Amino acid sequence: MKTAAKLLVGTSFVISLFVGTAMANAETTPDMLVKQTADDVLTIIKNDKEIQSGNQQKLYALVEEKILPNFDFDRVSRMVLGKNWRSATPEQQAIFKKEFRSLLLRTYSAALGKYKNQVIEYKPMHAEPDAKNVSVKTQILQSGGQPVGVDYSLVKGADGWKVYDIVIEDVSLVTNYRSQFSSEIRQNGLDSLNTKLADKNKSAGL
Repeated sequence: MKTAAKLLVGTSFVISLFVGTAMANAETTPDMLVKQTADDVLTIIKNDKEIQSGNQQKLYALVEEKILPNFDFDRVSRMVLGKNWRSATPEQQAIFKKEFRSLLLRTYSAALGKYKNQVIEYKPMHAEPDAKNVSVKTQILQSGGQPVGVDYSLVKGADGWKVYDIVIEDVSLVTNYRSQFSSEIRQNGLDSLNTKLADKNKSAGL
């Protein structure tokens, strides 16, 4: 099984993410929000020579501004840790959320750095008008390669739509991360997982 990080970086699809915070409102549909923000991010990448030349801090800043605010980190953290979330102390939960957020920052920045003018195709969204939980389906069209299916799971809360899972070629990132992390927790405990995530984040300058 591919790791979640390899799925993200390997498909270089991160440019299609998510609901822009500035645009998040009850009047706009989730699929339109995804498309609008994708267009915004693509424009930034194409016009920023420093990002194109691999400026890591610029990539971090772009992900920080355009992508991470659109995650429901409470929900994602609970889903990723599963039963281990319920048995964790509030301090352990807070540390995990912080380090997991930095892990996603690193991963998405790496994927953005691999963007090579892929085209995003948006599928029609089928959801009831009052739906609170939807899936936005897209395909990444790659020159000389097979299309890559990328589906975004979003939930509507008081502050608008938020992403809580991404499914790449039928592989859920939440499920993938849960499998990786539960193995480490089972062998060495949650504190060990938090420490390893922190060490990797620190080595990346986060």
